Amino acid sequence: MNDYRIENDSMGELKVPTSSYYGAQTMRAIQNFPISDLKFQNSFIKALAQIKLSAAEANFKLTLINEQSKNVIVSACQDIIAGKMNDQFVLDIFQTGSGTSTNMNINEVISNKAIEILGGEIGSKKPIHPNDHVNMGQSSNDVIPSAIHLSAISSINEKLLPSLKKLNNSLLKKSEEFMDVVKTGRTHLQDATPIRLGQEFLGYAGQIERSAQRISDSVSQLSEIAIGGTAVGTGVNTHPQFAKKVCEILTKLIKVKITETDNHFQAQSTLDTAVACSGSLKSLAIALMKISNDIRWLSSGPRSGFNEIEIPAVQPGSSIMPGKINPVIPESVCQVSAQIIGNDTTISIAGQSGNFEINVMMPVVAYNLLQSIELASTSCENFTTQCIDGIKATQKGPQMVTNGLAIVTTLVPHIGYDKSAHIAKLAQLKNLTIKEIALQETNFSSDELDNILNPESMTDPESAPNVSLG
Repeated sequence: MNDYRIENDSMGELKVPTSSYYGAQTMRAIQNFPISDLKFQNSFIKALAQIKLSAAEANFKLTLINEQSKNVIVSACQDIIAGKMNDQFVLDIFQTGSGTSTNMNINEVISNKAIEILGGEIGSKKPIHPNDHVNMGQSSNDVIPSAIHLSAISSINEKLLPSLKKLNNSLLKKSEEFMDVVKTGRTHLQDATPIRLGQEFLGYAGQIERSAQRISDSVSQLSEIAIGGTAVGTGVNTHPQFAKKVCEILTKLIKVKITETDNHFQAQSTLDTAVACSGSLKSLAIALMKISNDIRWLSSGPRSGFNEIEIPAVQPGSSIMPGKINPVIPESVCQVSAQIIGNDTTISIAGQSGNFEINVMMPVVAYNLLQSIELASTSCENFTTQCIDGIKATQKGPQMVTNGLAIVTTLVPHIGYDKSAHIAKLAQLKNLTIKEIALQETNFSSDELDNILNPESMTDPESAPNVSLG
């Protein structure tokens, strides 16, 4: 028995593996693009299948296909959505810029699976044709950008936002736990006025909360899709009610309100919404890198660094230095952040890489956007469970506060900036505390200076004494 069958496309005959559900156009793309091992994520293929299912339902409601055709197309799509046919989506990301090859890949798989259900001959295109039936009312030029939006929405809602909520809650919990820990603040990597460790963690939580909000806002923009515009946005060869009905079905299917764009010409000639979504992911990556680097610094040591916090020891840190423990989880987050920032650069370049009525880098945008969402989701989950949840405060921070020079700031309302600066300079020169020099240089008693230089009051100015220069 042959391990291949002969199929035809508009360019001629091709040998297609007998075991495959894809057909001639997919086979030709396999031959044309042996570029990498990068393939579309399952979430993207699932979104494509959801579009094809909704299109079949819509075309049936519009009396454009019969019930039997609709049923077998829907059944094939359901298998794809369930992940039962993932091995049939074999094309390289670096392919035709419109994603036409992948659109035909799924059209052929659905067609042949439907033909098999009906007992027909796989590859015959009868009675379910990949173009005439599966792709009815559609073009790669509106299907692929719509699938980018839908797959991003699902990945954000199902994975990223829940992981960000978990991280935010963990940071808020640590903020409460550490609110009594007063330590030296740092600006420009130099000593600044005291701050509570809990306030620092409250800042981290605020970064994650606002990043999540920006990403959530992008979902509402992604929910407007290009379907219905067909080739160039005019809607040629599609029923006037097709896109509306597809969006209604998609809304029920993915449980997010999906609407047809009110401007197909921008929706198909650009990927601006995907670029904006990537920008919100880049913003998150920058926040994650800042938080991770702070945690690396705060836990540095344990004897020659800041050592103000202890992070969980998850693995030996050196192949040569026994007992060394490294901040490997924050380091992992920083690497993920760098990847997401790089992906955003790729997406930005791709976003402006089209001419007139179509963008020609859609596949690479889809891949990089979904990879950024996936990496952010898993990295935040791991960061939470393997690092943030287990952080403990040490006594190093509070012990260093009284030796800090910046606490002289609260003397300024009493003796002025210049005299306070003089005291700070002497304290540094003589290696003494601010209080010790202030006892020599002012008329304040020890108890009065304890009140003025109280680090806790500096972290809550409203509770500090109301003083002014006399």
